[in-house]
Amino acid sequence: MTDERIVSLERLTKSFGSLAVLRGIDLTVDRGQVICIIGPSGSGKTTLLRCINLLEQPDSGRVVVDGAELTDPDADIDKARRTIGMVFQAFNLFRHLSVLDNVTVAQRKVLKRGRTDAIEVARANLAKVGLSDKEDAMPVQLSGGQQQRVAIARALAMDPHLMLFDEPTSALDPELVGDVLAVMRELADEGMTMVVVTHEMQFAREVADEVLFMDAGIVVEQGPADQVIGDPTHERTRTFLARVLNPAQGKPVP
Repeated sequence: MTDERIVSLERLTKSFGSLAVLRGIDLTVDRGQVICIIGPSGSGKTTLLRCINLLEQPDSGRVVVDGAELTDPDADIDKARRTIGMVFQAFNLFRHLSVLDNVTVAQRKVLKRGRTDAIEVARANLAKVGLSDKEDAMPVQLSGGQQQRVAIARALAMDPHLMLFDEPTSALDPELVGDVLAVMRELADEGMTMVVVTHEMQFAREVADEVLFMDAGIVVEQGPADQVIGDPTHERTRTFLARVLNPAQGKPVP
């Protein structure tokens, strides 16, 4: 594995009872790459993402992140997770804490940063996501899009080497999606390594270095965004994109 490779998944499998959710997945992600994972509901996208930081334990296969094999029984999972930021569909903010405290609490407890340093880092990342004026607000006072941007700031405050996004806009009203995607575009432009499960095809086409189309627990098609989304080779990919992008005409938007 080269120094440029930050994620390596080999022959990953995962089942829930009799349901095989991942069936021999291989994936590599280099530093600075943006990988978008698309596919129908139930295809295994979220499970694959959660296996990267072992929120789901694979049944078999290897997970290597930033040089550490997380599937090694002796691996220090907590240490490895400190370099992995994750943003969920639900915002998972602490409802009883202010925005600023939400962004500082993990810094202080996990990274052992002093309060002054944690606040400085929190404010810098709130500024990055356009929420400097909301540090004293409580989550209930924020829109869904603002809460998701706080969640991104919280993850960034931990100085991650890798960011995982699990359909970060799926719980948002349509008019709020753009602000979150704008923050993610900026992160991509700055060189953040990102693996993104998304239904936002235009975002994937514009930002992703590679797109994976998953169905029934396997990677059906993988390649540059313009190929997989713009000119897919597999019939299953074409059918999915026809329904998602342009159901009326039955073909992807050019």
